[in-house]
Amino acid sequence: MPQQNPVTDEGQSQAQLQEEQVRLRAEVERLRAEQERLKAERKDGGPQADAQRPASPREAPPEERGQEPPPEPERPRGSFIRRHPLGVLIGGILIVAAAIGFWFLWGYWSSYESTDDAQVGAHMDPVSSRINGTVIAVYADDNQHVEAGQLLVKVDPTDYRTALSQTEAALAEAQANVQASAPSVPIAQTTTRTNVATSRSDVLNAQAGVAGARKNYDAAVARLREAEANNTKAQNDLARYGALVQKQEISQQQYDAAVAAAKAAAQTVEANQANVQAAQDQIDQANARLEQARSQAEQATSTAPQQVQMQRATLVQRRAAVEAAQAQLKQATLNLQYTEIFSPATGIVGRRSVEPGARIQPGEQLMTIVHLDNVWVTANFKETQLRRMKAGQRATLHVDATDRDYDGYVESVGGATGAQFSLLPPENATGNFVKVVQRLPVRIRFKNGQDPDQRLRPGMSVEAKVWF
Repeated sequence: MPQQNPVTDEGQSQAQLQEEQVRLRAEVERLRAEQERLKAERKDGGPQADAQRPASPREAPPEERGQEPPPEPERPRGSFIRRHPLGVLIGGILIVAAAIGFWFLWGYWSSYESTDDAQVGAHMDPVSSRINGTVIAVYADDNQHVEAGQLLVKVDPTDYRTALSQTEAALAEAQANVQASAPSVPIAQTTTRTNVATSRSDVLNAQAGVAGARKNYDAAVARLREAEANNTKAQNDLARYGALVQKQEISQQQYDAAVAAAKAAAQTVEANQANVQAAQDQIDQANARLEQARSQAEQATSTAPQQVQMQRATLVQRRAAVEAAQAQLKQATLNLQYTEIFSPATGIVGRRSVEPGARIQPGEQLMTIVHLDNVWVTANFKETQLRRMKAGQRATLHVDATDRDYDGYVESVGGATGAQFSLLPPENATGNFVKVVQRLPVRIRFKNGQDPDQRLRPGMSVEAKVWF
């Protein structure tokens, strides 16, 4: 069903009221002419009512003379309507016309809600700095129109160029460390594998040495036993030769040979005993070397993964240093870019507070950009006016500054009353409660194409009217 235009209905109602007024005036003129005609007929000889003559002052009234007054003649019913038909007709017509007019006026008054507590609103973007520095140029002034992306303020970039060079050098150093540490992992793996293999070979060699030392010990023990047996025989022969030489049964030469053989056998025993001791020492040394080789093998086997892990951790650490240097380089590049501050949107510059040579800090507001291509009206309606108000309803907006009406529509109704957004919102649960009619902000959007010259500015007073 097409939506009726309240402005068109208002015009039609006014036209109907004017037509009804014209018709009523014509009827009143006709009735007045009819009344004048009747009065003229009465003057020309028509029936006239008998006039009541006043009583003579000499004549006493019937009550004073002791007589009853004559009865008053009965007035016929409807005599007023019969005597004043034109007045009754005019009064009825006026009553009907007043009722019809009141009905149209009541329909018109109840078809909208209005308020003058409204003003134009728009987005206002604050322009601030992300870095600290000294301003060397400002390219925009108050009330100047700027485009999105236009350069507004320039900060001295010398310090940030130096910082960028330092971060580039730090990144190059970190990358060189990574390149130097990259081969260390495979080298450590190869080295540890070689050490493990060498230690295992040393263990085997030590075990072979122990076995050889044991064999030498056994051979030395065998030679000692042989020498001891030979020494025993030589000592026995010397004892027999001594008895025979005393009896002169053998020559002195034979006896001397036996003495020499006994001494040689005794020395051989002593030498073999020393060899046995030396062989025992060799066994002990071989066992010690075997234990050392085993310890080195265990150490190489257990520490090999740790050494590789340490090299890998070093490589990871240096790669992390490269990433940190890259992040610092990116931040330094951004800081250098932040020395030029651009307009975030198209609009009008306002509240400029920066001048060349000023020292600014991060977050310091330098100026404000007011959007003029996207404005609206914030109308604060009373809560009693919102019974039938909803989004999408047509609205008429009268702006005092331009002295003209604009078409709009209700975009949304605020989520809370204006008092709830105040610095100290009311607490009805504490103290004495006094009921006050609250107001809710209603956003009304202008229809497109009504402000080509962008004359509307935030804060302008508006009279808003929402049609149901």
